[in-house]
Parts: sequence; C-alpha cells; structure tokens
Amino acid sequence: MTHIKDNLAAVELQISQACKLANRSIDEVCLLAVSKTKPADLIEQAYLYGQRTFGESYIQEAVEKTQQLTHLTNIEWHFIGPVQSNKTRLIADNFSWVHSVDRTKIITRLNEQRSNQDTPLNVCLQVNISDENSKSGINVNELENLAELVFQSKHLTLRGLMAIPKKNDSLQSFQKMKQLFNDLKLKYPTVDTLSMGMSGDLTDAISNGSTMVRIGTAIFGERELKR
Repeated sequence: MTHIKDNLAAVELQISQACKLANRSIDEVCLLAVSKTKPADLIEQAYLYGQRTFGESYIQEAVEKTQQLTHLTNIEWHFIGPVQSNKTRLIADNFSWVHSVDRTKIITRLNEQRSNQDTPLNVCLQVNISDENSKSGINVNELENLAELVFQSKHLTLRGLMAIPKKNDSLQSFQKMKQLFNDLKLKYPTVDTLSMGMSGDLTDAISNGSTMVRIGTAIFGERELKR
C-alpha cells in the first residue's frame, strides 16, 4: 500500500508546485485519479489515503468496480472515455460525472435516463481542440449549441469542458481551451470545471486554468491491458 500513498503525495506535490507557479490556490485544482484497468483493491488503497475522485473509461469494467466498492462513502465516479449510445444508461445510473459528451443524441439519452436519480448528472463537453481524426470531441463551432442543450436539460448540469490535446501542441491547445472555458463561464452560471492535463503536462494545464487534472500511471503504475 505504501507506493500508492507515496505516489499520491508526489502527484499532489507536483500539483501544488504548478499552482504556485501559476499564482493559483491548490484548492482550485482537483486531482482525478484515473483508475481504468486497475483492480478495485488499488482504488480502495487510494481511497484510504484520502483520494475520493476516480476516472474510468471502460464502462463494463467500471460498473463492476462501482458495485464492488459500494461500501466506500463519498466516492465520486467520473466517466472519461468515449460514450457509446448503447452504454448511456450505465453511465446515467452509475456515475456522478461524464467528461466526454460530444453529440446531441448522447445528451438526450443521458438526460432521459438520469431522470430516475435524485441528482443531475454533471456534464463536461469534450472538445477536439487539436482537430485530430483519431480523437472524439466536438469542433469549436459546435460548442455553443451543445452547451445550450445540456444547460436546458432537466437531469443534467453543465459543468464545463474537457480536452486531450495533441502532445506536441498541448500548450497552444491549453491556451485555446482556457479562452473557451472563460467564455462559457460568462454565459452559464453552473460552469466551473476545465478538465485537462495529465502527468506530463499538468504544469502547463494548470497555468492555463485547468481545474481538474487526470492522473493515472503516476498513481497506480503502468496501465494494464484492457480486459
């Protein structure tokens, strides 16, 4: 268990240092521990050392883990992988957040299927900020319409934006995302989350307004092959 404790401490120190460089409070940045492909016992270890927010990308695996860990109180599950339309009910039923919404159909289905929950589903729109064909996400010109649709959805709450920039273009992409995020905040009072930045680029992400960094390997070790 020690390595999880030490890894969390090291990541938290990295976030703290990045916040200091950006003249921001560490309270403004949430650590999302990306636990995809990792077993439930490692998630529980991280939980015991104070981590409460966890990100998953593979829906069937994620649902299994949420069911195994129902005894952990105040744990918050975030779905961060591509959303398939035939999996939206599982997301609506088992997650507090979804970061990767990028289509009208997905918004409509999530809203309908979340209606049996007491709380709305927190939604970030994924922006394909580097215009990569290999990645999910909306184009910038689609943002206005989809943001309004989420905002008007009774069982969803528009929380912000998510991006996975191209590695050699991350700083420029982070700057673009910062502007999009600031513009969105001016229009919608619920918007407070900019999900961007991973182990290798969190300093640049935080300097450009990221409020949630997604860290996996630095906490849990090398990713295992998807089952």
